[in-house]
Amino acid sequence: MGKSKYKHLLVIRLSAMGDVAMTVPVLNLLAVEYPDLQITVLTRAFFSPMFIGLSNVQVYEADVDGKHKGIRGLWRLFKELKTLGIDAVADLHNVLRSSVLKGFFMLSNIPVIQIDKGRKAKRALTTHKNKVFKPLKTTFQRYADVFYELGFPINLKSAKGLSKRILSEKVLELLRPDNLRWVGIAPFAAYPGKTYPFGLMQEVILSLNETNKYKIIFFGGGELEKKQLQQWSDSCQNCINTIDDFSFEEELALISNLDLMVSMDSGNGHLAAIFNVPTITLWGVTHPYAGFSPFRQAPENSLLSDRTKYPLIPTSIYGNTMPEGYENVMSTIVPETIIRRISALLEAR
Repeated sequence: MGKSKYKHLLVIRLSAMGDVAMTVPVLNLLAVEYPDLQITVLTRAFFSPMFIGLSNVQVYEADVDGKHKGIRGLWRLFKELKTLGIDAVADLHNVLRSSVLKGFFMLSNIPVIQIDKGRKAKRALTTHKNKVFKPLKTTFQRYADVFYELGFPINLKSAKGLSKRILSEKVLELLRPDNLRWVGIAPFAAYPGKTYPFGLMQEVILSLNETNKYKIIFFGGGELEKKQLQQWSDSCQNCINTIDDFSFEEELALISNLDLMVSMDSGNGHLAAIFNVPTITLWGVTHPYAGFSPFRQAPENSLLSDRTKYPLIPTSIYGNTMPEGYENVMSTIVPETIIRRISALLEAR
């Protein structure tokens, strides 16, 4: 265990949801290893429920679309944070906004360590010419490296997931607990290249529903997604659509009680994994080699599109680049493969 002179650490991680979720097991370990260290997480208000239950960790909410917007807003935010007695900063975001804050802190002689995102190696992994296809350092390790530089070494092999949370009466009323296994399915992602085809996902859902072994719980966000998922929940007796029914805190509690989650390369997979929920992720034009696999999931839980047919995978880190002819990459993950993996994981529990 290292010795650091710092007593109050500010951790900056503003977005996106999956990246913020990936900080949770690392911060949980940091808090356990250094119980005298006060940790303040600067993040968006919506993400605050992720950090419930972490010892000596508090959240400071950044209103980056309101009073903390722009240079003046960031200066206001800095002055607010300065009153907390922060003596070191771990910037796990490393974007323009956090770099501006870095400048303010350093002018006040408060040290700041920024995450090395490995941008050069990621460009080499995703380039279409002379691709260097090899696994990169995980995001969890990149976070840990920042704390190491600040004098707080941690061993990620010791990191543990969070415990199940208590379900609210509202959640219990909708789900009506019984002897069925709870399987979460989050079938959407930010980009088409990361979203499993609707028709193929329907095959998976119908097959699971017909066994009468599983309660299939849908996760997503937005009116369009809600309507799409409602089609399945209306036609399948064991399917439940949760969109817009619960607060984020209630949704996290529900996720923590799942027996299994099926997700795209997206935030819901990370949310499930931080609670030790077995998590199957489906990968399209992105790839686990970029370092964004969910926390402590076996490689077999990452179901990959066929790189023999689509050798440019990964085409980007976030899935926002779709080369011509790559529109159907995820069709190479057949429904039977997903169903077999679900069955294998649940039979092992």
